[in-house]
This record gives sequence, structure tokens and C-alpha cells, in this order.
Amino acid sequence: MDESFAKAPGVVPVGPVLGIETSCDETGVAVYDAGRGLLAHTLYSQIKLHADYGGVVPELASRDHVRKLLPLVRETLERAGISSADLGGVAYTAGPGLIGALLVGAAAARSLAWALGVPAIGVHHMEGHLLAPLLEADPPQPPFVALLVSGGHSMLIEVAAVGRYRLLGDTLDDAAGEAFDKTAKLMGLPYPGGPALAKLAEQGREGVFRFARPMTDRPGLDFSFSGLKTQVLLAWQGSDRSAQTQADIARAFEEAIVETLVIKCRRALAATGAKTLVIAGGVGANRRLRAQLAQAGEREGFRAAFPRLEFCTDNGAMIALAGALRLAAGQHETPSIFVHPRWDLQSLPALR
Repeated sequence: MDESFAKAPGVVPVGPVLGIETSCDETGVAVYDAGRGLLAHTLYSQIKLHADYGGVVPELASRDHVRKLLPLVRETLERAGISSADLGGVAYTAGPGLIGALLVGAAAARSLAWALGVPAIGVHHMEGHLLAPLLEADPPQPPFVALLVSGGHSMLIEVAAVGRYRLLGDTLDDAAGEAFDKTAKLMGLPYPGGPALAKLAEQGREGVFRFARPMTDRPGLDFSFSGLKTQVLLAWQGSDRSAQTQADIARAFEEAIVETLVIKCRRALAATGAKTLVIAGGVGANRRLRAQLAQAGEREGFRAAFPRLEFCTDNGAMIALAGALRLAAGQHETPSIFVHPRWDLQSLPALR
């Protein structure tokens, strides 16, 4: 067991829970035990598989999950020092995500749970991200505001308790991570574009370009990044397209995204009176975003809580934890296999 991980508070032990994540292009497996914390986790990324296509190909993603999932389950159980017979439950990502990829994880999880005679539960992918900071040694406690930013989502959530969520703001078009990826692609950066653009931005010069901070000049907590992407396209097409100009544009774009997210987070905290901000999802790994929110918290008296970098992107540990919390509260499912490619986070039942 990795002693640096915390035990989530208020969890009634049900035995080790196996978590399976197959919502998109990462196969994640983990074992979480309420009494001992995270016992093991493994992750396989399909980045190389999809690189030639410049984006995720759903059919290829599903087939690769089929090939990789069971070997990863065996490896994770071995790392955890347990056998499948020791499991007290199985959790899997039931949505949102690619339907084929979701069905691979759901079918494997339900079959394993049935064979072992243990309960299974489908986990909301975004709830997994939202709860990922609870894996840390000093976990944030509700109530708090959560910023969930990834390739498919940009939303602000008021969290009164686990399972009690209120949507404060959502993206009206491109999510922040999607805007990163599309902007990187239009400037010719390699796949995956978001991390490549963020790395390039470190070489950019401050103030050479400046882009709008979308929807910050009006009240509200919704996001819109498609217009920002268009601004970058026009700037890139009208430039000399040198390596330095590319870096300057990347920096200005990243600054616009980050400042927009920071402004909206501060508004959400003011509107709710919360003193803790949880940041989760793939864009939560962005260095500039983490630094600016941490600095804002120090200035304004709120706590910015992040999961470690390996738990910002899709992973099995967050699914195992979220599943363990719900199984411990007595929630589980019939043997039916179900997935929700689209799933409203606010529709989830409260933990208790």
C-alpha cells in the first residue's frame, strides 16, 4: 500500500473495491480499501494508437480496451497483494464517455462481480474526477466548489456533500481542454495537442499577443471558448508563423484560458460563500492554472485543492474511491449492464 494516500473519511469498510475506467482512451484499474486507502493502480494510455489520426477513434479505443483490461486487472490485483476472491465490490465508469469504450468496462466489471458474488456499481466519470482530491493526505471536506475542466467538460459545481451537486456554470460550446487541443492542431502541434501547447507556452514572451477573456465582461458562471479559438486562428494566419511566434501565441492563449477560469472560480466562491475550491480533470494538471489559483487562494483566503498530477487525467483510482463511497452507503445495482454516454451529474442520488 502507498502510505502517502489518505483514507477517505466516513467510509464504512466493504472490503477492497476494484475500480475500472474505460470512458475514452485510457484503461485504468485500481484497488481501493476503505480501511487502508489506495492499494494499487495501473494505467494504460492509447496516445500512440490514436496519434496518426490526430484524435481518438472510438472503434479503435474500444478494441484496445478489450485487449488491455483483463491483463491490467490481474496486474493491479498482484500489486495490491490480493486475489479477486478478496474483493468486496467492483466499480466501473458508466458514463459519460464513448459508448463502446464504456461497454467494455461495464461488461467486464458486471461479469466479475457476478462471478464473485459481490456488489457492483456504475460511477459517474465526473464524480470520479470531483472526488479525486480525497485520495490525498489532507482531503478537502464539503461544502466546496469544484472546477471540473477536461477535454469534454468545463463546469463549476457546488458540492454540499458527496452526491449533492448543483451546477453553477457550464460550457456553452468547446470545453477548455477541447479548446487547447483544437488550437494546438490548427498551429500544427503534435497529438495530444493540449499538453504540447502548454509546454510550448513556457517559451512564449509575455504581452506579444493578447486574446479575450470570454464571457468575463458579463455576470454569470458559464464558459465559452470557441470564439477564443477563432481569435488564435486569425492571429496565426496573419503572423510570420515562426517558432517564436508560435510560442508567443501559445502563451497568450493559455493565459486567456487560465485567467478566464480563475475569474469564474472566484465568482463561484463569492456566490456560494465556500472557502474551498477543488480543481479536477485533465486541465487541472496545467501548471499556470494551478499556480494562479493557489496564489489567488493565498491572497483571498480560500483553499485550492488539487489531486496529484497522475490523478488529474482519467484513472481507475478515482473510480475505485467513488465506487467504494457509494457501496459503503449501501448503493449498488442489479446485474443488468448499463452505460450512460450522456449523464447529468445532478441526477445522482445523495450518498446518504
